[in-house]
Amino acid sequence: MIKKLRTNITPPVTKKVLKTIKQLDKTRYDNYSWLKDDNWQSVMTDSSKLNPEINEHLNKENLYTKQVLEDLEPLREKIFQEMKGRLEPNTSTVPSPDYNYAYNHKYKDNDEHGIYQRFPIDQTTREISEDPQVILDAEELSKLYPSYFDIGDVAHSKNHEWLAYSVDGSGAENYEIFIKPMHGQAHTTKIIKSNGEIQWAKDNNILFWVERDVNQRPCAVYAKNIHDQLDEPKLIYLEKDPSFFVSVGETDSGNYIEINIHNHTTNEVWIIPSDKPYDRPMCINKRTSGHEYSIHDHNEDLYILTNYNNSTDFAVMHTSINKPGCKHWNLVIPHHPGTLILGLRTFSNYLVRLVRENALPKIIIRNLIDNSEKVISFDEEAYSISLMTGHEYKTRSLRFSYSSPTTPKQIYDYDMHTHKRVLLQTQNVPSGHSATDYKCERIYIKARDGSDIPVTLLYHSRFIQDGKSPLLLYGYGSYGITIPASFRTSILPLVDRGITYAIAHIRGGMAKGYKWYLDGKLQKKENTFNDYIDVGVGLCEKKYTSPGKICAYGGSAGGLLVGAAINQAPKLFAGAVAAVPFVDVLNTMSDSQLPLTPPEWPEWGNPLINSHDYDCIAAYSPYENVNENDYPPILITGGLTDPRVTYWEPAKWAAILRENQKGNSPILLKINMESGHQGQPGRYDSLKEVSLEYAFIISIS
Repeated sequence: MIKKLRTNITPPVTKKVLKTIKQLDKTRYDNYSWLKDDNWQSVMTDSSKLNPEINEHLNKENLYTKQVLEDLEPLREKIFQEMKGRLEPNTSTVPSPDYNYAYNHKYKDNDEHGIYQRFPIDQTTREISEDPQVILDAEELSKLYPSYFDIGDVAHSKNHEWLAYSVDGSGAENYEIFIKPMHGQAHTTKIIKSNGEIQWAKDNNILFWVERDVNQRPCAVYAKNIHDQLDEPKLIYLEKDPSFFVSVGETDSGNYIEINIHNHTTNEVWIIPSDKPYDRPMCINKRTSGHEYSIHDHNEDLYILTNYNNSTDFAVMHTSINKPGCKHWNLVIPHHPGTLILGLRTFSNYLVRLVRENALPKIIIRNLIDNSEKVISFDEEAYSISLMTGHEYKTRSLRFSYSSPTTPKQIYDYDMHTHKRVLLQTQNVPSGHSATDYKCERIYIKARDGSDIPVTLLYHSRFIQDGKSPLLLYGYGSYGITIPASFRTSILPLVDRGITYAIAHIRGGMAKGYKWYLDGKLQKKENTFNDYIDVGVGLCEKKYTSPGKICAYGGSAGGLLVGAAINQAPKLFAGAVAAVPFVDVLNTMSDSQLPLTPPEWPEWGNPLINSHDYDCIAAYSPYENVNENDYPPILITGGLTDPRVTYWEPAKWAAILRENQKGNSPILLKINMESGHQGQPGRYDSLKEVSLEYAFIISIS
C-alpha cells in the first residue's frame, strides 16, 4: 500500500508586511515582498549572508515539507534505487577526435562527476589508442567544494598541451577559471566571476571568457595571456544595454573567435581572427529588433542561418567574410513555412542543417561541391535527434544522437560522402530494458481555438484506455524551447507503476515552427496556458485519464505554466509539482535590477513602461491570480542561490497559496539552501531530488 502525505502537520505561518506598489496608473499590494533579501546580490555568492529572519522562515518551510513527506521516504528511496539501477555505473561518452587526440568524459563506480580523459590518435591509421590519459579528475576536485560543485566548461588548447576548466562552487553560476598543463597541477587564473564559458585562441596563450556584472548579467568579454601572471585582462567587448547578454565561442572552422550579443528575439555577432586575438572585433550585422542570425564560416565565406526578410522559420544565406552585412547576403536555402531550421553547421565540404517538420526532427546534409542533399530521419511516431558537437572541421564524419521515449540513446557516426551510418554506442540500462514493455504514441488534441496540439504519450504495455489511469502532464511552453521526445530512464519508475507520461507540445515552444512560439508569448501568452489545460481535458475525453487524476509538472517557466493552470482549473488536477517556478512574473518583470529581467522583456513584455504589457502579465501571473480555492496538493521547489528564478518567488507563492487554501491539501515548499537553478549537479545527487518529486506524485495519484 502506498503511503500518503501526513496532513495533520501544522504549516508555518508567513508573516505579512503590506507593501503598496504604484506602477504606471495602477496600484497593487504585496504582503510577502519582505521575503526578498535587500542583500540578495551578496547571498548569491555567500548564502551565509541571508537575512536571519528569512533564513529561519525558509528552514521552517523545509522542516514542514520534510515532516509531511516523512512517510514517503521508503518509497523515495526505492524509486531512487530503481533510477540508479538504470544508470550504467561505469560509462563514458564516445571519444571525440581532434586530430592528435580524442577526448571524452568517463564515470566509474559511484562517481558523481567523473573524470575527463584523452586518447592518442595514430596519425597514419587514425586509430584511437586504448590507453587513455586522465587530464582532469572532477571527482577528486569536487571534494574541495563540499556544499556545491559544478563544472561549467572543459577546454583544451589547440596544441593539446593545456587544459582550462571552470568551477561553480555555490550554485549562483559564478565560475572560477583554472588552467593546468596536461601532465601537471592546476592553478587559478584569478578569474572568479565568469559565466563558465572558455575559449582558447590559436596561439595557445590567449584565453577568452565572459564576466558577470554586479547584477549577475554576463556583459563583457575579456582576454589575457593565461600563462603570464602579470598580464592584465583586456576588455574585448562590453555590452552596455542590460537587455542583452553576451557569450563567447568560436566559429565552426575554429578560425574565428565569435562573440554573440543576444536576448530571446534579437542578436548581433562579432568575430576576431583566432590567430590575431587582439585584433579589433568585426560586426557581422548590427542588431535589429526581432532579427536573429547565426554564422557558419567556410573558407573565406559565411553561411548565415537567419529569419531576415520575414523568414519566420529561417532561411540560409551566403556572403563573403569581407562583405558581412545583410545587404550582401544571397539566398542559398529558402524559407519554407512550417519547416523550422533549428541549427546549421559547416564542414570543409558539407553544410548540415537540423530541421523540424510536423513536430519531428531530421538532418539534411548538403554536399558543397555538387549541392546534392541527403536526409537522415527515423520511423518512430515520436523521437529526438541531436547534432553532437565535434572538434574537427576537415572531416567527412558527422556525429549525431537518436532516441525515443522507448528507445535508449544511440550515438552514430555518419559518413557524409558514402552515406554509411555506424552505430558507436547504445545507452545501456543495467537493470534491463525492453522497448516492448512500453508504448509511445503521438496524438493531436484540439485547443479551444481549433489549433492541433501535438502530445507525446508514454505508457506501459499493460495500459488500458478506460479513463482510470493516473497521468503526469509535463509542459514548458516558453522561449521557443521544445521538449524533445527522448529516452528518459528517470521517468520509467512512474510508467512502471501505471502512470502515463504525457508531454504537451504547447504554443510558446517551437514544436510546429517559429510561429508556434510567437503564438505563445507576449499578448498571446494565454494560448500557452489554454493549450495545456485543453490537452488535459482532451486526454480525459479520450479516456487516457480522468479529471482529478492528472498531476501537473513543470520547471522554471514550466512552473509558471503549472501555476497558471491550477489557478484556472484546480479540479482538473490531482496535484502539481512546480520546480524552481517562475511564478511572480509581474514583480520580477518590474525589477530591472534582477539579472534576467531586461533580457526577458521581449518574451513577456515590459510592465514598467507599457500599460498593455502590465495588464497582460497581471491577468495570468500565478502570484497575482491566486484566489480562494480548494487547491490540490502542490510541491514547490527552489534554490537559495538561483539567479534565474530567485528563491523568494516560490517562497512568496507558497505563502499566498496557503493563505487562500480552502481545502485540506498541503502546500509544500522545499528550498535547497546549497544550490541554484539546476539543483544538485551530481549524477546521483540529482536523482535524489527527482525521486522525492516522484514519490509525491505517486502518493497523490
